[in-house]
Amino acid sequence: MKFKILIIDDEQGIRDVFSLLLRDKGYQVETAATAADGAAAVLANKPDLVLLDMNLPDGSGLDVLNALKPAPPVPRIIILTAFGTIRNAVEATKLGAYAYLEKPVDNEELLLLIDRALEVRKLEAEVDGLKSELRDRYRFTSMVGTSGRMNAIFRMMERVAVVDGTVLITGESGTGKELAARAIHFAGPRNAGPFVVVNCGAVPPGLIESEFFGHSRGAYTDARTETTGAFERARGGTIFLDEIGELPMEAQVKLLRAVAEKEIVKVGGSKTIPVDARVIAATNKSLEEEIRKGTFREDLYYRLAVLSLHLPPLRERREDIPLLCEHFFGKFRTDLNVEIRGITESALDLLLKYSWPGNVRELENVIYEAVVLSGKPLLSESDLPGRIRGLVPAGGDTLKEAAQSAAETAERNLIEKALKESGGNKTEAARSLGISRKTLFNKMKSLRIDG
Repeated sequence: MKFKILIIDDEQGIRDVFSLLLRDKGYQVETAATAADGAAAVLANKPDLVLLDMNLPDGSGLDVLNALKPAPPVPRIIILTAFGTIRNAVEATKLGAYAYLEKPVDNEELLLLIDRALEVRKLEAEVDGLKSELRDRYRFTSMVGTSGRMNAIFRMMERVAVVDGTVLITGESGTGKELAARAIHFAGPRNAGPFVVVNCGAVPPGLIESEFFGHSRGAYTDARTETTGAFERARGGTIFLDEIGELPMEAQVKLLRAVAEKEIVKVGGSKTIPVDARVIAATNKSLEEEIRKGTFREDLYYRLAVLSLHLPPLRERREDIPLLCEHFFGKFRTDLNVEIRGITESALDLLLKYSWPGNVRELENVIYEAVVLSGKPLLSESDLPGRIRGLVPAGGDTLKEAAQSAAETAERNLIEKALKESGGNKTEAARSLGISRKTLFNKMKSLRIDG
């Protein structure tokens, strides 16, 4: 990445010396002699960094800073100042300047400061790129389907995304409820904020309230520090409550207050904290049935289901299976660096006839396994699992496949447990499992465990 630097100084000698110094270091350099020309050059050429003299013939460096404010992205700015204008230089840093140097400038000090400033600039560009990638990955088109039912869902999601109401997403396991929640988040007005996931079925009952709201120091025996709960971490963004139907009744009462009153209190605390997060919940259960059984609060249900979205099972939109296959082939070509062109008609026919109890997630896993194990550019019937080919009941496979599945499940459970206990620290998790960090990464990739 070749950074662009603009020098704004009315002294020709300084412009020439700095230009030579910076070009020798590989930077692309431009110059300006006045505040007006400098501001115009910033807007036209969008440099990454500006060396800005505080005293210019037609104004001050502060004038240039003020002129750039309405036109982001503002470059990193290093002020060059004489002794008598240091106070103005300090004021400039308050307006957004990165730093200031007193004239005469030490060249080594200047180069070091430029390196630091541009390193920050590079990190900011990487973060912006990652945010853009996330928005692309989770836009509505990342949910594949052209069937009438899916098109209707896409239209509904577009309408839901632009408002800030609470959303309840229902559907069987594997239908893509979290993917839909992320798509709604990234298409909405809160897309610059965080997307925080809480799996309500995976948090131990005694820790649910702390997971939601955090706890104060001394709230219980091991609470040595204050923690931030999911609602606070989601400030300005979205909190996704997955498997909301698994939430115990006593926790539902506390969640109701957070959703209805938009405020929380930490465990062991007394201070009321306002909640500024959109709530999206998901479940594979019928909450209406859970209400009738007395295991889910009716008032919480109506707070969550302000906007409702139901994702159909794959067996009800089989016409999307060929398109989904093409989507997964493209994904695995990139992720696995393999040559996979497609699937034979007879093998695709088997996929179309299968009932898919695990829905889209099961289809993705089947394609993944077939691509990895076959090593062929064109998948055929023999590359598909036994249950797809009708050799064994849909609930099971051959003895070899069942053993492999059980081993993978055991490995997955152990790795996820180690990651959770280590707080996501992969080095510590690998040590507790008795394997190298590299082996852990390879296992996570093969088992498709999100770190």
